[in-house]
Amino acid sequence: MHPHYSHLCFSDRLTIEVMLAEGHSQRAVALAVGVDPSTISRERLLGLVPGSSRYFAVVAQRVAEARRVRAGRLRRKFDQQGRSLYWKLVVPFLRRGWSPEQVAGRLRFMNAPLSVSHETIYAAIYAMPRSTLRTDLVKLLRHSHAGRLPRSRGSARFTGLQNMTPIALRPPEVAARIVPGHWEADLIKGARNASAVGTIVERTSRFLMLARMDNASACSVLEGFSRRLRSVPASLRKTLTYDQGTEMALHQDLAKRLRMDIFFCDPHSPWQRGTNENMNALVRQYLPKGTSLAALTDEDLRAIEDSINSRPRKLLNFYTPAEVFAALKRDDILGVALQA
Repeated sequence: MHPHYSHLCFSDRLTIEVMLAEGHSQRAVALAVGVDPSTISRERLLGLVPGSSRYFAVVAQRVAEARRVRAGRLRRKFDQQGRSLYWKLVVPFLRRGWSPEQVAGRLRFMNAPLSVSHETIYAAIYAMPRSTLRTDLVKLLRHSHAGRLPRSRGSARFTGLQNMTPIALRPPEVAARIVPGHWEADLIKGARNASAVGTIVERTSRFLMLARMDNASACSVLEGFSRRLRSVPASLRKTLTYDQGTEMALHQDLAKRLRMDIFFCDPHSPWQRGTNENMNALVRQYLPKGTSLAALTDEDLRAIEDSINSRPRKLLNFYTPAEVFAALKRDDILGVALQA
């Protein structure tokens, strides 16, 4: 199934602005946003201000919106009856076997006063009502699909996380749950995948932490997980296990910030971080699927954490995760004191 294509939104552009300002490469930014690096290259030009080499999200958004309005006006000039000057200019080239891209490029080359983009031509053809004229125009296209196939964006263009450490290399002690400080993490997404909350679970105590996210981008995940895990003593931050989602494109930065080793599950193997999967099911009792998570505050998430971490667990001999994790932290403090 093809993913739905959509333009870069303002939150995407904010992520691009922040990451470029921090010195990330175009490829790293592209991975974080879920687009091709060439998209970032074009986007940088869109957000430039005369006299400055810095990218501004606000400027790029304004230019993109203005272009969209202009494109809409052009598309409307291709009337649905095929009688406008635009059709009379474009159709003869199509009948010669030219593609819309070749037609648009040739019109620009000729400096034609009615030049349009190839996307406008495609959109105008497929926007026409079902009729003999529409059928004839579709047949002129190189690939005569009855309907326009959606262009891929995001995960479909994603070429894989870079420099991943597979779960097969994770220390055996993690699976045994003998040594504390090993975590599993994931994202719970809201309606239309427009909002997200990070779930982080310690394997030995089953202690849950929730991380508020601005969105599901790699930049937001980096900041959200960093903020929450920094509250944990360094000796209880040994490893983190995650799946191969695009939101972890900046996993190397996260590992460096937290001084943790990050391991990745095999593709389509959520059972390899089963503790986190089970916890997600509990969290969904508070954050049902199909609801927006954008308005949640840190206080809201702490209340959910406290409720879940205060439940006695049979596998913990009916201690609560909060009690077990507190004991682990006390042991850690005692161990540090004895070493001093």
